[in-house]
Parts: sequence; C-alpha cells; structure tokens
Amino acid sequence: MQLIEAFRLALQSLWGNKLRSILTLIGVVMGVASVIMVITLVNGANTYVSTKLVSHGADVFTVRQMPGVIFSAEDYFRYQKRKILRMEDYEAIRDGCAQCTEIGAGLYSQGSVVHNGHSSTDTGIRGITWTMISLDNLDIDLGRGFTPADDEKATHDVIVGYDIVDNLLGEGDPIGKEIRVGGIPYTVVGVGARQGKMLGRSQDNWVAVPMSTYQQTYGSNNSIDVLARAGGGPEIMEQAKDEVRALMRSRRHNAVGQPDDFEIETNDTFLDIWKQISAIFFDVVIGIASISLVVGGIVIMNIMLVSVTERTREIGVRKALGARQRDVLLQFLIESATMALVGGAIGVLCGVAFAKLITIVIGFPTSIQAWSVLLGLFMATATGVFFGVYPASKAAKLDPVVALRAEL
Repeated sequence: MQLIEAFRLALQSLWGNKLRSILTLIGVVMGVASVIMVITLVNGANTYVSTKLVSHGADVFTVRQMPGVIFSAEDYFRYQKRKILRMEDYEAIRDGCAQCTEIGAGLYSQGSVVHNGHSSTDTGIRGITWTMISLDNLDIDLGRGFTPADDEKATHDVIVGYDIVDNLLGEGDPIGKEIRVGGIPYTVVGVGARQGKMLGRSQDNWVAVPMSTYQQTYGSNNSIDVLARAGGGPEIMEQAKDEVRALMRSRRHNAVGQPDDFEIETNDTFLDIWKQISAIFFDVVIGIASISLVVGGIVIMNIMLVSVTERTREIGVRKALGARQRDVLLQFLIESATMALVGGAIGVLCGVAFAKLITIVIGFPTSIQAWSVLLGLFMATATGVFFGVYPASKAAKLDPVVALRAEL
C-alpha cells in the first residue's frame, strides 16, 4: 500500500498544481521527445537505406570516376581531375572479368519531358544498357524493359516512372504513347514500379533510354557508372573486384604503388558511410536532449524543494506517527520519479507524433521500436530519481518536533 499511496499522492500533487506541473515537465518532455524523434528517424532511415541497398544486390559492385559520397570541396576537385570512364572501359570489363556474371553501364542527368503540351520539370533522365534493368533492380510494372537490340540499334524506346504516367500521359494504356525527352521523340515501351517519395522528393519522376541513344543525344564526354554482378559469395566477389581493379589500373596506366584513380564501391561502402553520418547526427541530438533533461531535472529538484517546504507539517505528523526516514525518503523519491515519468510519457507521444509529421510532410521514413520508447521512459524516470534525491533526503532528515512547530 505504501507504493500505491505514494503514487496516488504524486499524481494528486501534479493535478493540484497543473500550471506548475506543466512548467516543471517541459524540460523532460523536450528531452525525451528529442531522443524518441531522433531514434525513430534514424531507425527509419537505416531501414530505408538497408532495404534499398539489399534490393540493389549484395553481389553487385560499382566502378566509377568519383566516390558516390564526397565530404569536401577539396576532394571533389581532386576527383574531378581523374580521367572519365567511357563505354570502352565498360566493354573491357564486360569482356575481361571472368568472375562477373552480368555487367551494365549508366549515365544520369536531368531535363524535361513533354507530352500533348504538358511538361515535367527536373525529371531524371537515365541512359542505361539493357542489363541495367536487372542490375539496378528496376521492376517493370507495365510493358517491357530494354533488349540487346535497343542498345545495338539506338532505338527511341523509353521506360518511364509513374510520375510521367500520372501527370503527362493521363488515363488509358501508356504503352505505345509518344513523349519528347529533351525535344527528341520516344515511344513508351515500359513503366517502372512505384517507389514513392523520399525527403519530399518523388522517386518516380524519371525516364530511361538506351545508353547508345543517350550518348547520341547528349554526347559521350560524361563519365559512366559501371555495375557488375559477381555471383557465388564473398570470395567470388573479392576475386571479381580484384580482376576489375587490375584491368582498370592497366587501362589507366596506374603505376605500381600509385593509388587507384577510380572507385570500386559495394553496398558495404555506402552502409559504412551512412552509419558514420547517422552516428554523428545521433550523438549531436542526444547531447542536446541531455541538456534538456538536465534542465528539466533541475526544475524538478526546485519544485520538490518547494513541495518539502509546503508540506513540512505533514512530514512532522507522519514522523510523529511512526514513519521512518526511509518511508519519507521513498515517498518523495516516488513523487519526483512519477513527475518525470509522466513527462517522459508525454515526451514519447510528442516525439513519435513529430516524427510521423515529418514523414507525412517530407516523406522521410520512420521506424518506431519498443526499445527506444523504453529508453525514453527510463531516461525520464532516472532523471526524476537522480534530481529528487536531495529534496527527498532533506524531507527525510527533518526533525519531527521542528516540523510540527512550522507555521501553516
């Protein structure tokens, strides 16, 4: 009954001083909400990135001029000095990599697409070999993908994303309709599966044309990305990468001891980079949230000290009736912990709500996990207990005679 009575008294105290309770708990609510929101967003982003990379294929690696992620302008300009990768490099890898089961190449830019007087903006334009449909896990919902004939004959066939279908092509079967990409007419032969939004940006606003057609239209002075699949496990993957590295170093005349002037990247490369970025982001926000919790804890301690002063006679009566120091100590510790726990529960709800709001507004993925909720509640309760020790100790040590003489 002591615990139940202590919880009841704590809740009564909170309810009886609503404004004071709200002001007291703001720091705890903000701290816990920040922690929950960040963990929810980071977990969601981790799940999204992992899913995308897994769908890309654990046995696929990429050869390109520059890394996929560059952290400084200095590195960018240094990488820009490298020779670009051309279709001849793709063909050399395709013909010379014995451990590679599939090779593809891609180029990417942005432009506009026009149909019946309607146009799109910032549409991704992809030039791809026919093998990239499989290598890039480009699922086709309607129609077909590219064939070797599309590459060989530089056909004006095009595969489109659903934004093009919904916003330009309208109702009816999109297959066979004509669109203009960069002013050039193309016939729609396929529609890619819907991918939704990410960070408020649609992933379905794109078109893909055969690589040979792309280079006829836009030229061949941009560096291509080469994708290669090496089936058979990690050992085969390493052998395939070593084959490609040796082949590329020979073609680009890299001297012995000289570093590669190209990049070979796998899913693990991007996962490691993402983990570093998300860990830094997580640490920074957790630090800010910790400051909020400390501020909230100090406020709780001040309020509990006021509560001890207000209830001096009550403490004296309890001690006079036989209450021990530890009983009074436990009562006030439970009260401060309960205050913080209530703030933590509100913080959890606010954190989840804010994270979901971000998902709705900009499409950033979220993932709520039970351990993060429990962590937030634990942090709030621990804050209440830690900062409640001093007021509770002060209340427990009050002399009952002095307490009973205190004025009402």
